[in-house]
Amino acid sequence: MLLHNSKILPAIRDLKELDAVVKYDHEYVVLLNTHIGQLKSIIAMLHQHQKKVLLHADLVQGLKTDEYAAQFLCRDIRPEGLISTRKNVLLTAKKHHLITVQRLFLLDSIALESSYNMMKAIQPDCIEVLPGVMPHIIQEIYEKTSIPVIAGGLIRTAAEVDAAIEAGATAITTSKKELWHL
Repeated sequence: MLLHNSKILPAIRDLKELDAVVKYDHEYVVLLNTHIGQLKSIIAMLHQHQKKVLLHADLVQGLKTDEYAAQFLCRDIRPEGLISTRKNVLLTAKKHHLITVQRLFLLDSIALESSYNMMKAIQPDCIEVLPGVMPHIIQEIYEKTSIPVIAGGLIRTAAEVDAAIEAGATAITTSKKELWHL
């Protein structure tokens, strides 16, 4: 199993959350909303605490989301994985043997169908489905692709975590600290 039975993936939106996340026993953390100038020190600090980092490449301020930026992240910043909605970023991460997480914003059936086409081209290691409070869609995506699904976005309760897991999600990403203990 890719994420080694990590059911909750704490998502860090703010630097103030770094001190909190290292106190939990999670192997993986998701790093959101960072600045390019802070990345090396943040990743180093998380690695010192034995955390594996899935970096959301599209949310790094001061960095364009193109192939060159992805190469920089893979070679110089060196997280364990990249999360992105962009094909070129994920294909570059695959070339560098990082974990690839294709993030899907599912607004309607057209977005879902175009996401299936992109998944075929990328073959990501995981798919992050947003919003993650759609158990029937989580189940459909997993059944159709056999790619591990991570549920994220708008998951606010333990019952919603359980529903996503029961529908076939491998893990949940959440910035709600109240759910990090699950």
